[in-house]
Amino acid sequence: MIDLHTHSLLSDGVLLPSELARRAEEKGYIAMAITDHVDRSNFQYVIQSIVEFCDSVNGLMKIKLIPGCEITHVPPQDIKKLASECRKSGASIIVVHGETPVEPVKKGTNYAGLESDIDILAHPGLLTEEEAKIAAERKIAIEITTRSGHSLGNGHIVKLWEKYNFPAVLNTDTHSPDNLVSAEFAEKVLLCAGIEEKEIEKVFKTSLEIARKFFPQL
Repeated sequence: MIDLHTHSLLSDGVLLPSELARRAEEKGYIAMAITDHVDRSNFQYVIQSIVEFCDSVNGLMKIKLIPGCEITHVPPQDIKKLASECRKSGASIIVVHGETPVEPVKKGTNYAGLESDIDILAHPGLLTEEEAKIAAERKIAIEITTRSGHSLGNGHIVKLWEKYNFPAVLNTDTHSPDNLVSAEFAEKVLLCAGIEEKEIEKVFKTSLEIARKFFPQL
């Protein structure tokens, strides 16, 4: 299991990065990105803290940890510039908090994220066909999520994935211990979203390919 979207108490999660990593390792995760919520008020501190933590424990645990961030509720006009600054600050995985149907995310966030230097557009809700084409062209991964509420858009995303073949990843958006899932549960989420059983491995392979950019030995 590889998860490229999780949160610690550096934003609105409840676990220290060390406990988040240990609990994921115990569940059999082989790699995980810690992607706490950021905007202009905190991105430098949060990313620096995550980078320092990942550097301190990689090599001491079986799980491989990737430092990242999730740009959240930022005005769409500022996403591109902030993404660039987050990258310079050390974020290896940059997620944009997409237009989920259960939060008042500013319209235009999905498009702005896909026009920026990011890796994953998380829970984007009613992604448009134009945005799906951009994701495919720019090879930006679109998230299928196990998280309650955000997962309402999973079926829509799968239909667009089948049509446009953009990269798709399965993430948990973990905020607390009970959000971490087994590989078996992750497969059920993909099946319920409408992915055929023979196509499930394709989604997991995308996450592996992203993680191998940082840990080729995976």
